[in-house]
Amino acid sequence: MKNIRPKDIERKWHLVDAQGRVVGRLATEVAKVLMGKNKNYYTPYLDTGDYVVVINCQTALLTGKKEEQKKYYRHSGYPGGLYVKTASQMRAKHPENIFRQAVIGMLPKTKLGKIMLKKLFVYPESDFPQKDKFKS
Repeated sequence: MKNIRPKDIERKWHLVDAQGRVVGRLATEVAKVLMGKNKNYYTPYLDTGDYVVVINCQTALLTGKKEEQKKYYRHSGYPGGLYVKTASQMRAKHPENIFRQAVIGMLPKTKLGKIMLKKLFVYPESDFPQKDKFKS
């Protein structure tokens, strides 16, 4: 197989409904599509992935006791500036960030990973602005 060039990459749009699905298992599927591993011309050093729209993230499931025990950390950069939230606190305020953080952990931690992440659109409800991409 010959090498693929960036201009030859075909990008498609995928709509994923997260209602009643386990966050981690769904995040692995979405990460594969974002990286382009579902295509036969996958190349590790190129962004061959597709666009993914994930809806109904506030009803996605966390298994076990993760709702109370899982913690999300961020730091302001100042001494004593550590912020900690549990998954239930995160779901109450920003339910889409639970899924986004799961996908971020599965993408490469490079410049290419940041480019791949820009193709992910996560919404807590079933209403989303990219509806015109799926009318066909």
